[in-house]
Amino acid sequence: MSWTSVGDWVAAVCLLLGAGLSFVAGVGLLKLPDTLTRMHAATKPQVLGLLLVLLGVAVRLRSWVDLGTLVLIGTFQLMTVPVAAHIVGRAAYRTGQVDGEGLVLDELDERLTRPGKAS
Repeated sequence: MSWTSVGDWVAAVCLLLGAGLSFVAGVGLLKLPDTLTRMHAATKPQVLGLLLVLLGVAVRLRSWVDLGTLVLIGTFQLMTVPVAAHIVGRAAYRTGQVDGEGLVLDELDERLTRPGKAS
C-alpha cells in the first residue's frame, strides 16, 4: 500500500466521521426537548464534525494555500460558536424558555434580580 492510498483512506475516514457528527448534531436540533440541550447539540458535535471534515480535506488536498484557508475556517469556528451559544443561552434564559429549577447552579438569576446590576 502506498502513502497516497493511506492518505486517501485517512481523509475518507475523517470525512465520514465528520459528516456523521454533523448529521447527529442536526438530528439533535430537531429531537431534543429544550433550548439548553439543543444548544449543546448545535455546538459540540457540529464543531467537531466540521473540524474532522476540514482535517479530511487537508489530508486529501495537501496544498499550503488550502491548508491555510482550512486553518482559518477552523479557527473562526472555534472562536465564534461558543460565543453564539452563550448568547443564545442567555437570551433563552431571559425570555423564560429555560426552566431555572432544572439548573444545578443559577448564577444569572442572582445577577438579574439585584437592582442596578442587570447585565
